[in-house]
Amino acid sequence: MNTPDTSRCPFHADGMPPASVDGAPVRHPPGAWPPGPPSGLTGWGLLARMARDLPGSLARWRQAHGDVVHLRMWPEHEIVLSDPALVRELLVAQHGAIVRWERAVDIFAYLQGNSVLVAEGGDWTAKRQALQPAFTPKSVKAFVPTVAAAAEAAMAHWQPGTAMPIESALTSLAMDVIMRMMFSSEIGADARAMETAVQEALVAANAEMFWPVSSPDWLPWKRRKRQVRALLTALIERHVQARLALAPDCWPQDLLSRLLVLHRQDAAAWPLAAVRDECMTAFIAGHETSAASLGWWAWCMASHPAAQEAARREVDAVLEGAPPGEDALPRLGYLAQTLNETMRLYPAAPILMSRRSTRALTLGGWTFPARTMFMIPVFLMHRDARWFPEPQAFRPERFGAGAPAIPRGAFMPFGTGPRVCLGQHLALAEMTVLAAMMLQRFVLSVPEGQPEPEAVLNISLRPKTPLLLGLARRA
Repeated sequence: MNTPDTSRCPFHADGMPPASVDGAPVRHPPGAWPPGPPSGLTGWGLLARMARDLPGSLARWRQAHGDVVHLRMWPEHEIVLSDPALVRELLVAQHGAIVRWERAVDIFAYLQGNSVLVAEGGDWTAKRQALQPAFTPKSVKAFVPTVAAAAEAAMAHWQPGTAMPIESALTSLAMDVIMRMMFSSEIGADARAMETAVQEALVAANAEMFWPVSSPDWLPWKRRKRQVRALLTALIERHVQARLALAPDCWPQDLLSRLLVLHRQDAAAWPLAAVRDECMTAFIAGHETSAASLGWWAWCMASHPAAQEAARREVDAVLEGAPPGEDALPRLGYLAQTLNETMRLYPAAPILMSRRSTRALTLGGWTFPARTMFMIPVFLMHRDARWFPEPQAFRPERFGAGAPAIPRGAFMPFGTGPRVCLGQHLALAEMTVLAAMMLQRFVLSVPEGQPEPEAVLNISLRPKTPLLLGLARRA
């Protein structure tokens, strides 16, 4: 996913209206739209281009038209925002004037019901407030030993070699981690089937985003989609029923028990269906983003041996061969920088779910009517030379203590505003523990002749072909 490397402000491109005059922002008349690519009669050609290559299309349009791009695709008007200040204005200051795109919500709801990821309005607020205590930094610390135990078990079985399927191994490990945190249960022999099912679900969901409507799921060619849903639903249901068969005072302290406590306290607000929905969201989102980010981190470490060795020296000095404990994580500063730089280059969620305005609102001097759509391409801000010099280069020192300040909103791998990722602290702790334990045990390298992986967007960002790396056990 290579984006244009330019430090020139797109607003100053030829024919582009200036962002300000004598320091005052330009106010465009109501009814005027920002510049954008020609739409033709319906604009559906733009949609077809995005379906073929969404990241590439957005990068080209931003280069040609600026940080605020208008896409006219009948019957919608969509605005692509890639200015950090305007993105924060929309997602934070104007949060009350936007909802998520209905089509995307419907697609996610197929598997995840009305979970905190899907819900809107007061329903979302109630769910978020009820779940938040389980994901605070203090609560996350309790899961560090669980993550370390999963890593210890998995890495003991990794087979070093010149072409280790590292992405698949990390996905299985991340899946095992979330199973232990949610259900106090290890991933079973069906790990590979679950991994495949989740990936197929993401690919199918991404494709449906570009369809005006979905065909009925009972059609013969939707058989595999039904199978994937049944497989994942059965996994959740099996664990919920097993837990309900236990006396409550025998429940382990995990995420499922916390959800069932909410159910016992208020079954009307938290029926068992809501518990299942949250379990499904936690299972899918809880392992996919971490696995994707760790896979890209492994590639960055393998292709930058000096950074890998610097991170390893820090891990050795801080941990002294012991498993990472909750108190050690804040002292792994350089390792955190390598993870941040990886998420800058390869954000697990490179494009946030589109928003729709519920009333007229003003951004950057433009007045947009109600029902305007807004798309936020995080990856464009992450690879913008104005905020990150030499944006294509892997430079962990960007996030060091003495580095120039990064503009607010220019780096947001977990989103921002009230709907910032609920599990961000858990994901960061998990990735830090797993990365540290990998460095304690192995040296990563790029197999001879292997090119840089091509990134492909299917909701999350993954390599186009399975990522294989050299893996050598440390002496």
